[in-house]
Amino acid sequence: MFTGIIESIGSIRALTPKGGDVRVHVETGKLDLSDVKLGDSIAVNGVCLTAVELPGNGFLADVSRETLDCTAMNDLKSGSPVNLEKALTPTTRLGGHLVSGHVDGVGEVVSRTDNARAVEFRIRAPKELAKYIAHKGSITVDGTSLTVNAVDGAEFLLTIIPHTLSETIMASYRPGRRVNLEVDLLARYLERLLLGDKAAEPASVGNITESFLAANGYLKS
Repeated sequence: MFTGIIESIGSIRALTPKGGDVRVHVETGKLDLSDVKLGDSIAVNGVCLTAVELPGNGFLADVSRETLDCTAMNDLKSGSPVNLEKALTPTTRLGGHLVSGHVDGVGEVVSRTDNARAVEFRIRAPKELAKYIAHKGSITVDGTSLTVNAVDGAEFLLTIIPHTLSETIMASYRPGRRVNLEVDLLARYLERLLLGDKAAEPASVGNITESFLAANGYLKS
């Protein structure tokens, strides 16, 4: 688990094909690795990876084909900057929100607009994730815990303050950029909870629909 508070901007040193997937070498910049052991988790642009080697200047991790297919990791190349966060501990200050490091989908930066010293980004999420994104709710973008300022269909607006711009890779975002998205865990669990006993039924039967919500008293006529 993570908090979505980025600890360091690192960079990709190498991406090496290995047995059908990829081994990535990440240089970790100012990230303190003194308490990191082999097998520990580190989030790279919001993707939870397992350290399999610790050469001293960073770590190496294996990226599965599934992860490559479901995230924007395929867009990375040698020299690409990345957001880094070590897994939280029981004494970690929870400054963001609970983040699993399991990416739900890939979004796209639609626009970038200056707003005084802040920058506003409009991001388009995959349609299937739109129902989990709420005004003033939390969302994780490339591992960064952020507050949604407005929602319009599958698009949402973020206002990024100067500190966040300087401490993450968001300063480099331009329209067309693909970003990893993880929706709020609470929204995921709430959807499942609303199914009640139907959660044990096959997905084709148990999906929440408008008619299901109306039949169970969640919508007023």
